[in-house]
Amino acid sequence: MKIERRTFIQGLSLALLAAPHAAHAQKPAKVPRVGILGVGPVPSGPELAKSIAGNPFWQQMRQLGWVEGQTLIVERRFGNSADQLRAGAVELVRLKVDVLFVSGAGPAKILQAETKTIPIVVGRSEIDLVAAGLVASLARPGGNITGAQLLNDELAPKRVELLRALIPNLSRLAFLQEDVTLAPLPEMQSRYDQAAARAARTLGMELRTIVVHRAEELPAAFASMKKNQDQALMVSSSAFMFVHRKALADLATAHRIPTIYEVQNFLDAGGLMSYGVNVAEMQHRAAVYVDKILRGAKPGDLPIEQPTKLDLVINVKTARAIGLTIPPSVLQRADQIIE
Repeated sequence: MKIERRTFIQGLSLALLAAPHAAHAQKPAKVPRVGILGVGPVPSGPELAKSIAGNPFWQQMRQLGWVEGQTLIVERRFGNSADQLRAGAVELVRLKVDVLFVSGAGPAKILQAETKTIPIVVGRSEIDLVAAGLVASLARPGGNITGAQLLNDELAPKRVELLRALIPNLSRLAFLQEDVTLAPLPEMQSRYDQAAARAARTLGMELRTIVVHRAEELPAAFASMKKNQDQALMVSSSAFMFVHRKALADLATAHRIPTIYEVQNFLDAGGLMSYGVNVAEMQHRAAVYVDKILRGAKPGDLPIEQPTKLDLVINVKTARAIGLTIPPSVLQRADQIIE
């Protein structure tokens, strides 16, 4: 009996030791997938690698433990037009990714038309997400969209005022918009135009809005500003404009048109002046939201974030290139000066 009991116990012990190994061998943990709907042409391998390496969003994602190709699979789709963006959205939704990430409200609207269940994180909406009908409220978005917004229509008066301080005799102002990313939200584009026009009228200026439909129209847009004798320019900070920021800065310099942008990244490409949020900080926060959703949080429970700090940045090198002297009163107000 003793021998039989010992044999039974030894057999049971071996079975218990083997059980965990068998459980681990059954099914590996699922690697989550993030879908990204990007604006612009499909980048080459080196271009994409360079963009990822210097992107604060991906730097923060790595710090949070998400490494593409190891702990995360990333599906990317790009589009140069609203139709191409819609096609990319359809593909990403069909892949059933765990979370979708976009930089602006227009692509978010396109994605939301394809899915009401897959979480969508907006990195920096250029328009009010509540007014656009994409979320129920800032505190409790309620649906499948969350992220951050820039409050550009509220900041339009300040940007107009800064241009007037830069050019005391300013009377003709141009406002460059696009309808590639904002095509799904025309009423919001109109709202932004109206806010800028009201601010210009208050200061006795005339504002003319120019809308481009593709990148090839940018040179003609600047030529029309010169022909119309527009003295300064405001540029929207949509994802489309961001992709073409170098072309915008080069055209503004070539035509010697003082231009104010909504985020500092445009100055890194040679722009003159910006007044707005710190985009790098917003990209860090967007990564935190993606991380929370991948770990189980619901987008409808994550409040829409809004900027608390706004910076005025001036590129004096560009000012010299267009023959513009920045008044000392404006330089004194700058949070950062690029030499």
